[in-house]
Amino acid sequence: MGFIVNYKIQISESVEELSEQFAQLLIEKVNNSKDDFNIALSGGSTPKNIFNYLAAHHHNTIRWHKVKFFWGDERCVPPNDSESNYKMAYEALLSRLQIPDSNIFRIRGENDPQNEAKEYSEIVVKQLPQINNIPKFDLIMLGLGEDGHTASIFPNQKNLLDSDKIYATAVHPETGQKRITLTGRVINNALIIVFIVTGNNKAKVVDKIINQKENYKYYPASSIKSQSGELYWLLDKLAALQIK
Repeated sequence: MGFIVNYKIQISESVEELSEQFAQLLIEKVNNSKDDFNIALSGGSTPKNIFNYLAAHHHNTIRWHKVKFFWGDERCVPPNDSESNYKMAYEALLSRLQIPDSNIFRIRGENDPQNEAKEYSEIVVKQLPQINNIPKFDLIMLGLGEDGHTASIFPNQKNLLDSDKIYATAVHPETGQKRITLTGRVINNALIIVFIVTGNNKAKVVDKIINQKENYKYYPASSIKSQSGELYWLLDKLAALQIK
């Protein structure tokens, strides 16, 4: 067992405090950026809470006009579907900040998954700078499943961690739902990677990954290691219960 020292771990008393920590990170990074700031958003209930917080409390403190919005993964559903990551982010954040359409690049989940993964990859290549011939996001938000998956890279599809594709198709191992997801090498190429994890149901897997315990390598999230930038874990106190 060995603690991963290059992680920046911040533990919050509440989701509101965690949201403020994420907001302060955006203020520092976005407002000091000379160029456009390219973010890949995550889906899920915690990001929804964060997006609502940002819209309510940081409407004017972050230079939103500099931000271009992409998605780290998306379910293969139409944009008006309740499971759409785009729909959630748009309603909770983007529409409330009056972000121009030209700054929003959604994954078209209603299209053929393989074709859309290819076309969205081409969009990202055109929009983002490349380092080592790989697109470089300024910031990627990531969640963490109880099974250790992140984005839509599941334990039974760990080949996506090393795929030479930018976005690829994935399948939820239990529901069979098709997804489109960033691959591991693109995630690891980002300037800033932020895991956002809440709830005591995540405490065990958080502890295993961060402290490199037992079968931690089984979890796809354990392979997310920023190559040249910063890696943050923003946890609430319940998700951090087992960290020493």
